[in-house]
Amino acid sequence: MSALKWGQGKGEGAAGPSLFGLPLSPGHFVLPRVLRRPVRILARLGVGEFQAPRFSAAILSGVLIASSSAYGAYLGGDVEGIVQSITARTGFAVDQVKVVGNRQTSEIDILDRLELDGWTSLIGFNAEAARERISGLPWIEVAAVRKVYPHTLEVRVEEREPFALWQQGNDLSVIEKDGAVIAPFSGGKQVLLPLLIGAGAPAKAPDFLAKIEKYPELASRVKGYVRVGERRWDLKLDNGITVKLPEDGEDQAIAELVSMDHDKGLLSRDIAAVDMRLSDRLVVQLTPEAATQREAALNEKPKSLKRKPETKI
Repeated sequence: MSALKWGQGKGEGAAGPSLFGLPLSPGHFVLPRVLRRPVRILARLGVGEFQAPRFSAAILSGVLIASSSAYGAYLGGDVEGIVQSITARTGFAVDQVKVVGNRQTSEIDILDRLELDGWTSLIGFNAEAARERISGLPWIEVAAVRKVYPHTLEVRVEEREPFALWQQGNDLSVIEKDGAVIAPFSGGKQVLLPLLIGAGAPAKAPDFLAKIEKYPELASRVKGYVRVGERRWDLKLDNGITVKLPEDGEDQAIAELVSMDHDKGLLSRDIAAVDMRLSDRLVVQLTPEAATQREAALNEKPKSLKRKPETKI
C-alpha cells in the first residue's frame, strides 16, 4: 500500500495526504508533475516496498569508480587528455586543416606548429596556444586559428612585407622597410629584391632608393647599393661599372649621371668606374683592357712630326 495517500473527501474520517505517516495538508494537495515520481519512490522506500532494479549495484559501483577516476585525473592534471581521447573517438578528431594567406611560409611549418598527432580532438584543441606558436614563425605578422566543427581547423596568416636583401659579410638576410630582419635569404623570388651592402644601409635605403626610382632606366641597371663608411653610396651596375656618388648633393649627381648617359652613352662605354665624389670634376676609370688598348693606340702615334724643308722663292 502506498505511503502517499490523498484524501477523497472533506467529511470526518476522510484521510488527508501523508508522506511517511506525516500529514501534508487538510485539503487537496497536488505536487508538480516533475516531482511526483521521485516522491512516490521515496514513499515506497519509507515503507520497504521499493525494489532496486537489476544490476543497480553494478551500475552504482561503475559510477563510483568513474567518479573516483575523474577526480583522480583532475588532481593529476590529466582531464584534458581524457577529454581529447574520448571526443576524438566520437567524431571530433581533426582530419582537415585549411591554410590561407601564406606565400613565403610553407604549410609544413604551419602544420608543425599546430602539433596535431592524428587523434587531436577539435573540442579540446587550444586554438589560442596554436595561434601563438604560428605567430613565432619568421615571416608571420598576424595569425588566426579557428575551429570549424566537427573536424576542421582553419588557419589564416598575414606575412611580413619584404623590402630588400641586406648583405653583411657572408650573411645575407631579407629585411623589412624599417630595417628589421625577417629571415635568411632562401632564393626564389627573393633574388628580385634590391641588394643592400654594408653597415647602416637599411636605415638610409628607403629614401635613397626612392631617389633612384625616379629614373627607371638607371634603377633597372642597378644590381647593388653599397653604403660606404655609413656616409655615402656606391652603385654597382649590371655591366660591372661602379658609380661613386658624393656624400653631399647626391640628388644632383644622380641627375647629371643620367643626363650624361643619355647624351653620351657614358654607362655603356668600356669603363670600370665613374667617380663623382668631387663636385668640380668627374673622373672616369677605364677597365684594364681599355687602358691597355688606349696605351697601345698612343704608342702608335709618331713622337714628333717631321718638318718640311723650307722652299725659297
